[in-house]
Amino acid sequence: MLTKLRPALARLLTPAGRALARTPVTPNALTMIGTVGVSAGALALFPTGHLFAGVVVCTVFVLADMLDGTLARVKGTTGSFGAFLDSTLDRVADAAIFAGLAAWFVLGGRSHLLAGVAVYCLVSGALVSYAKARAESLGLKADAGFAERTERLLIGLVAAGLSGLGVPYVLPAGLWLLAAVSTITFGQRVLAARRSAAALAASAAPGPGPGGVGAAGPGEQRGPGSAAGSEGSAAGSEGSAAGSKGSATGGNGCQD
Repeated sequence: MLTKLRPALARLLTPAGRALARTPVTPNALTMIGTVGVSAGALALFPTGHLFAGVVVCTVFVLADMLDGTLARVKGTTGSFGAFLDSTLDRVADAAIFAGLAAWFVLGGRSHLLAGVAVYCLVSGALVSYAKARAESLGLKADAGFAERTERLLIGLVAAGLSGLGVPYVLPAGLWLLAAVSTITFGQRVLAARRSAAALAASAAPGPGPGGVGAAGPGEQRGPGSAAGSEGSAAGSEGSAAGSKGSATGGNGCQD
């Protein structure tokens, strides 16, 4: 949902990206700084009950992390490794945020149930991201869903920040909401991948020939050329099967 705002956000961040482009800071370094800052803030402040301060620190470093793509575009250093690093370290930052909240519930003796919900938010959020990444690695589309990382992060941080300001019940409500929308989004992406796979299989299925499919009719005789053509088709099918197996092997090799 909030991904529609990315072009406007990119325009807002461009001046800061241009300023950073005049420094030795690289986009990958900015990615790592943002991840370390978010992780340190969440794991140091949330478990000790400093929720609002933790949210402020996390927000500052999340914004810094958002600059890496802008800086890469300004410097002309966009690349596949930078995208991989950014996506991977985003998972680390998300895990730190929800682990910190879970620790606060456990260490303060507040609620083991809500600690479990926080951990569930961590796992389900990772599954949402993984479902899309895995589908795309197989040539499928699975970008459906209304709770992407930006929405999930916004819900979690706003709920934690308001709770730190003394607003009652907002953090439990936020975590339960986040658990629900993450589960729904994961289901949406699985269904989208299934539809995409079915459409891909249908488009790849061979259609009937001009004369239809079946045995030769009376008076018809299959000549050597037809037999050779059939053998060629069979060989082509075997080649396609081998290619599919190779793709599957390659996909498995990409798994963590």
